[in-house]
Amino acid sequence: MNENAGIGMKRRATKQIFVGQVAIGGGAPISVQSMTKTDTRDPQATLAQIEACAGAKCDLIRCAVPDAAAAQALREICAASPLPVIADIHFDHRLALASIEAGVAGLRLNPGNIGGREKVEAVVAAARERAIPIRIGVNSGSISAKLRARVDAGELPLADAMAESALEHVRILEDCQFDLIKISLKASDVLTTIAAYRALAPRVPYPFHAGITEAGTARAGTVKSAAGLGVLLMEGLADTLRVSLTASPEEEVFVGREILKSFGYLTSSYRLISCPRCGRTEIDLERIAANVEKHLIEHDPPLTVAVMGCVVNGPGEARHADVGIAGGKGRGVLYRKGRIVRECKEQELTQALIDEIDQLCGARKTSSGPSPR
Repeated sequence: MNENAGIGMKRRATKQIFVGQVAIGGGAPISVQSMTKTDTRDPQATLAQIEACAGAKCDLIRCAVPDAAAAQALREICAASPLPVIADIHFDHRLALASIEAGVAGLRLNPGNIGGREKVEAVVAAARERAIPIRIGVNSGSISAKLRARVDAGELPLADAMAESALEHVRILEDCQFDLIKISLKASDVLTTIAAYRALAPRVPYPFHAGITEAGTARAGTVKSAAGLGVLLMEGLADTLRVSLTASPEEEVFVGREILKSFGYLTSSYRLISCPRCGRTEIDLERIAANVEKHLIEHDPPLTVAVMGCVVNGPGEARHADVGIAGGKGRGVLYRKGRIVRECKEQELTQALIDEIDQLCGARKTSSGPSPR
């Protein structure tokens, strides 16, 4: 466990809602979401992607619903999905109604763009009957024309306009006596996103879905998402999150979980420490670290594991690791809690560490029962 977890972080108090069996807000663990990138009208391809996300330890999945055929396909998808499914709706309230009938656990929509009052009331009534929450999703590009004009005129910062837009949508749902609400305020710009969440936080009691929208490719988008989500996590302004990458949804889940681990929010998952290499490194550290990480991803033991390049700093720098290795010239040492256990040849190091991980994890399960997810 990260000994600094929680330092400087006090999560904002919110109403708690449930998306399927997943609690959001009200002190519940911060959940990780992703979105399928298949054609929702193809249930088998979509379910295959959902299964992959579940294997990556995703908590919630969202599917685009662009038309009636996609809404109809949700029946098969929801019936077989291992994760609660959220329908992403724009403009047509009938798609929201059809998605609810298909069995979705949540909706993502903007009440202001799906029609008149009677259409909103129809969606709210159906959602209330099944206790299905609605996420109000405001992006920097989706604010109303009136608010956009004020932003363009320099009268209102974009972040404040996003917060005002969310409040407009919240009032619509509250006027319908509906409060199973969560809110997102996303921009592709990190500072605008942070400012928007800060502006809205004291004005509503609802949980926040956090993220940087359209963050970019796997490398650049990971950096941008980590920067923005890091601030929001430090300020307690995230109850569920998605990392939006031009990459596979499993990669989004992996990055989201790694960000949570960095802040001590996933203490039942593995934590990998590996050094960046330097002129002292005399083993194929990159290959060893990649193979160890693959094993950790597959098995997710609740351990801190270190892969270090040399014996000069390895055991000392990773003294808080449960288990680790440090390399020498064609050799290395296996150590536990900073204390050397034995020496191994380079070609034996990876398997020796994996065996030690499995043995240590098995001993913990025997003594304390199965580890929580």
